[in-house]
Amino acid sequence: MTNAGLVDRYGRMATDLRVSLTDRCNLRCGYCMPVEGLPWLPHSAVLTDDEVVRLVGVAVRRLGVGEVRFTGGEPLLRPGLVGIVAAVAGLTPRPRVCLTTNGIGLDRLAEPLRAAGLDRVNVSLDTLDAGRFERLAHRRRLPDVLAGLEAARAADLTPVKINTVLMRGLNDDEAPALLRFALAQGYELRFIEQMPLDAQHGWDRTRMITAAQILAALRAEFTLLPDPADRAGAPAETWLVDGFTGPGGRPARVGVIGSVTRPFCGDCDRTRLTADGQVRNCLFATEESDLRGALRGGADDEEIARRWRAAMWAKRAGHGIDDPTFLQPARPMSAIGG
Repeated sequence: MTNAGLVDRYGRMATDLRVSLTDRCNLRCGYCMPVEGLPWLPHSAVLTDDEVVRLVGVAVRRLGVGEVRFTGGEPLLRPGLVGIVAAVAGLTPRPRVCLTTNGIGLDRLAEPLRAAGLDRVNVSLDTLDAGRFERLAHRRRLPDVLAGLEAARAADLTPVKINTVLMRGLNDDEAPALLRFALAQGYELRFIEQMPLDAQHGWDRTRMITAAQILAALRAEFTLLPDPADRAGAPAETWLVDGFTGPGGRPARVGVIGSVTRPFCGDCDRTRLTADGQVRNCLFATEESDLRGALRGGADDEEIARRWRAAMWAKRAGHGIDDPTFLQPARPMSAIGG
């Protein structure tokens, strides 16, 4: 095992850190949590702001992490978010700092977050229809999400990306409409295959809208051209939308993250830190490594880095969703972080 960075046995280097700041959320999207919500982590179990910054600092200064993405649950619910972003943006070397959010509250936080050093955002949006939004998220908050998108664009948190999950019988007919909306507003749209990360463990592969089906729906109305840009470790396969231009005169793009049917495990460059200080070396991992205990037990930065390296060294070759022995993680997406 190397001491240089977060390398695994297959030669992959983790340089992209996903940090969950809370397991709480103000929506109840069925692919993530039940309508009644979940038992939240006790406050004492959640990393403090200073603990988050210290662990991110270890990852950036000692382990080669170059991008930090804050997630949840819903990260905008974290009271100290702006201060955490400012502290992480102030690290040397400075990482790229991003945020994945449902957009509720972003209309008032976009400017402060930009001033603190946030580089860009991904906003989840599964439908443009208010009635469908309420059925999907069990909240009447579509106007708030749209306002958050507009505020992110105005604050130059660009490119502003939209994350969309299509579900059979609910919103699977909206792919072209969502792309038209994104193109008109200057956002970059990413479709994500629904993954087995719901708290109810009700995911059914036979009902999932696949990457191939998403692309077929888009190609019925748009001409998609291969994207010549190097994908590297990015999860999304992207296509140029012929005849359309994105922000700054760049070619307009649309992406599909085929986590289930087109896995990109061989190029994965991510490591994950949960809100209660556990390292996950894969979104679908069934094991975690405790950094909170080490940190609160007096471990120095080098000891924390050593434990983090060991956790990543144990990463498996792939998530194994197609394996008959695959077990869905006990934690749902809201507790892991996107």
